[in-house]
Formats: sequence, structure tokens, C-alpha cells
Amino acid sequence: MKGRQIRIYLVDGVPTGVLTAEIINWTGKVIVAPRSQLSSLAKRDEIRRTGIYCLIGPDPKTPSKECVYIGEGDSIWTRLLNHDKDESKDFWNRVVFVISKDQNLTKSHGRYLESRVIQMAQMAGRATVVNGTAPSLPPLPEPDVADMEYFLEQVQMVFPVLSFGFLQPKPSVTETTNLTDSESPIFTLSVMGATARAREVGGEFVVLKGSQARKEGPKSWTSYKTLRGQLLEDGKLINSQQHEFYELAEDIGFSSPSAGGAIVNAGNINGRVSWKVEQTGQTYQEWYDQKLADAGEQDNDV
Repeated sequence: MKGRQIRIYLVDGVPTGVLTAEIINWTGKVIVAPRSQLSSLAKRDEIRRTGIYCLIGPDPKTPSKECVYIGEGDSIWTRLLNHDKDESKDFWNRVVFVISKDQNLTKSHGRYLESRVIQMAQMAGRATVVNGTAPSLPPLPEPDVADMEYFLEQVQMVFPVLSFGFLQPKPSVTETTNLTDSESPIFTLSVMGATARAREVGGEFVVLKGSQARKEGPKSWTSYKTLRGQLLEDGKLINSQQHEFYELAEDIGFSSPSAGGAIVNAGNINGRVSWKVEQTGQTYQEWYDQKLADAGEQDNDV
């Protein structure tokens, strides 16, 4: 994979203020600001150009999740002023918008980007998309479609760097994929009859579709209990044919082995020692330590 350089500029000299982000050799420019600093945005020329924007904040119904509204406009500033007065969109506390530095984005380009970003956010399923359904894609010449898809690839790369993860694709693991030395093996967890399988992918610990999870756990359970309730509400944990278990309806990425283990166990668990490599029986921690040791040996050989 080729490296990329992203330049982030803190306009106000503080990380909580207005900032800009650019990728070298990309015509796009990303600007982020808290809602409380719309007056600062008003002074920037970019805000009056054609582009797309996303309003982001906690979901009023599920505060642990983000809510996002995606739009486009010939003048983003005009749209933001309207949204700021719209009580139905009172959830947002940050805005991120994307324009073209060469000002070559047209209204049709903006509509295309808006439609595709809504589609991408809905497919990712990481945030509640207020838009509901995506507008239909406007007709564009084939070269323009290629340009806009490249533009979107850069947006999808920059957003997570700025802590906007709602466009990151769902983790998907093919168990038959041939692994390189740097990739994760399959891990297994068996607890009180429930069996689960997982793999570490892209910085997430992904518990695989079809894995089982206990329905009932100890009363002392505290860790990730709210998360599991959300997975049930979202239909990602469903009833299994074995009545005492749920099962995962899809691959689900977690922040750590312990988070994934808690969902399976319906209770607190140290995932780093409970998950074991399917082929060797090593714990996750042992496998992880071996990776570090191997990396150190490579450094010594240089």
C-alpha cells in the first residue's frame, strides 16, 4: 500500500476550532468546524463554493451513536444557515464540508457526491443517517463519474483521520482468504457452550457472522452491556436455533478482543487471554507478543 500525506491546519491554533485538511496532489479540500464557530466559517471564501457537507452529532435516540445529515449546495454557507435554524436538525454540533480548490465542482457534481456519500454512509451502518434515502444519481459523462469516484476515495480516506468514521465500510472477513505473515489468524472463543470466531482486520477485532453469544450472563456484568443492547436493537444479534444463544447476523467489528468477548459471554471477560488462535491454541496475547518479538528481530537484522 502506498503512503499518503495529509496536511492538517489548525486555523485558530487549537484542536477544537476550525481546521482544514488536504491530501497532496488532490484538488479537494476538507474544512471542519464546531457549530459554535459558524461565525468564524463565515469569514472563509470556501464556505460560499459548491460542495458537499455533513452535519454530525450524537443521535438523540441513541447518544452512544452518531447522527449525520448529508447535503450539497452551490453555496454551502446558505445551506448551513438554514440548517442552523431548523429545529428538526438540532442534533448536530460539528460540520465537515468538502470543496474543490480549483472550483471545478458543478451543481451536478455536488448532487452526485451527495447521493454517493449517503449511500456509503447507509452501507457502512456506523451512524444514523437522517436523510433516509439517497437521491438518485444525476446523469454525468463517464469521465466525470470516474473523477467523482476518485474524489470520493480521497474523502473516505481523510474523514477517519479527522475522527469521522461514518464512511468506513463494514468489516468483512473471508475465512478462506490466504493470509500473509502480517495478517490475523482466526481466533476462537468458547464460553458456557457458546462458540465464536473472530479475526483482527483493519484495526478492529471482527467477530464473524454466525458466531454464538449467550443470552444470559452474570448479574455482575458491566462492560459493554449497553453496546450489546444496541446490537440487539439494530438486528445484528438475532435468535439462534439453540434457544439459549443469540448469533451474529453479520461480521461485527469491535474496539478490542475484550469488547467482542463481552458480547459473546454476556459478561466481563479478558479477551486478550480468552480468545485463542484456532490452529495453534495460542492466546490472543501470546500471538500479539510474538508479532512484537518478530518485529524486533527484523529491526535487529537491519
